[in-house]
Amino acid sequence: MDILIKPIVTEKMTAQAEKLNRYGFVVEKKANKLQIKKAVEDLYQVKVASVNTMRYGGKAKSRFTKTGVISGKSPNTKRAVITLAEGETIDFYSNI
Repeated sequence: MDILIKPIVTEKMTAQAEKLNRYGFVVEKKANKLQIKKAVEDLYQVKVASVNTMRYGGKAKSRFTKTGVISGKSPNTKRAVITLAEGETIDFYSNI
């Protein structure tokens, strides 16, 4: 099971990474905190201090077309905010 789906790269998470040494990831819905911690430590070779998780419900979406209103929903996600140990960093842009 692939635990980490993608990193969250937004202005808010970038600011937290610089000030508080926290990084965000979209993770598998069934993953627990211990699995997330192990996946981050194995993938990025860093020491994780803490893991906080949250579940996001999908947003309702609708659009108006010639044939009428099409409504749907974006998928539910689980996100994890990882706090790294002092002196550790993750560089998401090194592989580009």
